[in-house]
Amino acid sequence: MPIYEYRCPNGHLFEVFHRITDPDPEACEVCGAAPVVKVLHPVPVHFKGSGFYSTDYGRGSRKRDAAGEGDGAKKDDKKPEKAAEKKAAAGDSGGST
Repeated sequence: MPIYEYRCPNGHLFEVFHRITDPDPEACEVCGAAPVVKVLHPVPVHFKGSGFYSTDYGRGSRKRDAAGEGDGAKKDDKKPEKAAEKKAAAGDSGGST
């Protein structure tokens, strides 16, 4: 059986241990004021596993990916230079024969 927390109009908080099907108390146990309201508390939810977005919780691999992208940009800068050198070498060897 769950424990429910209630609040009366005067601000008193009290807990009641009863079944879900039992009726809510009609008056405050401390001062007798009515009506009482059930207090709901948010529950924490933690999404763990590989099936969630990378923005949900920080991952170490995300940091490594960002570092790898910076290195990849430097590698991409070298590729056009090598391609231009190959074209120039191909043009020189092709034109001299």
